[in-house]
Amino acid sequence: MSGYSGITAAYAILGDRPALVETGTATSAPVVVEALAGLGIGPEDLATIVVTHIHLDHAGGVGDLAAAFPKARIVVQDSGARHLADPARLMASARRVFGPAMDTLFGELLATPVERIDAIGAVGRIDLGAGRYLEAHHTPGHARHHLGLVDSLTGDLYVGDAAGIYISPVHADPTTGLGGEDGGAGGRSGTLLPGTPPPDFDLDLALSSLDRFEDLAATRLLFSHYGPIVDVAETLDRAKEELRLWVDLVRDSIAEQRSGEQPAAALDLDHAVAMVRERTRERYAALLAEPEVAAKFEALSSTAANVNGIARWLEQNQV
Repeated sequence: MSGYSGITAAYAILGDRPALVETGTATSAPVVVEALAGLGIGPEDLATIVVTHIHLDHAGGVGDLAAAFPKARIVVQDSGARHLADPARLMASARRVFGPAMDTLFGELLATPVERIDAIGAVGRIDLGAGRYLEAHHTPGHARHHLGLVDSLTGDLYVGDAAGIYISPVHADPTTGLGGEDGGAGGRSGTLLPGTPPPDFDLDLALSSLDRFEDLAATRLLFSHYGPIVDVAETLDRAKEELRLWVDLVRDSIAEQRSGEQPAAALDLDHAVAMVRERTRERYAALLAEPEVAAKFEALSSTAANVNGIARWLEQNQV
């Protein structure tokens, strides 16, 4: 995505009924097909493609991969299913936001045949064969159509964007996502950022989704951005901490502007973006010390978009 590698993870689950969790963008679909072939998964072999939610960095390649693997069932949360069957509205909205950059950022989400889509509501199971399954849980907050997925065999929990974005230490092992001299991936050796873009961000739902993740007692968290983390409890606590911090900072910025009696329409989100960056500079010093890495994840999930999502939620809820 955006010319970067190591930015969105797709996970292959090998077994009696091979499954793929996340597709990445449409532009990365050929890379995914090639990688699956390298694992011995040919066009007739993939049983299931699951997306945690339908944002284009997670599900943009669904249509391409559905065509490449004609026997695969496509699994998505119920409220996102119609957009995979008919992506016209989703694509039009994305083009309004990203303009001509859409073609290079994401590519075109192709329609998935409706008869191949399996929609999951609050909870559901995805058969992986031999008694193994993914248990899917509706976990909104980042997006209203978000799923968290836990593997019944390994205890791995696919968190999508519900726990934010994890950026492993610079010297992390790229094959495992684990890093830091203390071996503590997900400890303070990495950076965790919130994912709060409009229009669906909701702090209360996001925190309750993280509570749900805690209840699942996972052995690892598998981030779509980017990689596995073994320190589950601390990472989920940090995810809540980051969400509350960013919401407080945006709220403070709005209050500061309102103290000058500016009307709502005159709110300056650039002010809020600047405040967030300034007041988190020390917190994210390790990331900012690597400008290329920081630029990569800013391209994926910009500070401005996340501040916008929070401001929208604050204004709608008058909190």
